[in-house]
Amino acid sequence: MNIAFFSTQKYELPFFEQSTRDYSAIKITYFEQALSEQTAILASGFDAICVFVNDTVNTAVIEQLASQGINTILLRCAGFNNVDLPAAKAHKIKVLRVPAYSPEAVAEHCIALMLTLSRKTHKAYNRVREDN
Repeated sequence: MNIAFFSTQKYELPFFEQSTRDYSAIKITYFEQALSEQTAILASGFDAICVFVNDTVNTAVIEQLASQGINTILLRCAGFNNVDLPAAKAHKIKVLRVPAYSPEAVAEHCIALMLTLSRKTHKAYNRVREDN
């Protein structure tokens, strides 16, 4: 299966590559660009696309994807409000998403950010980096 990954950040690549190392049938091509009506042409020749929260997967994009033979849209997130599900269903495109994520991790991250702000860690980091 050939998959086009949109909105890919450089720091994500090692994790994606490690996760698919044992699956020789999967070939991934990474695009930094977000999926949109202008970039949907990049999906030509692929079986599936993988998108993130800021990608546009509206009716126009889905029509382009369907005309290029895309049969699956994979979401790297739990939410799917950026996907026109009725349009995907009408074009017989499967939409798969992350079923859930850890609410505890979200809460822990929130507390960590609050501690960073209250202790001014972000300012201290910059001062240490600048030898101040």
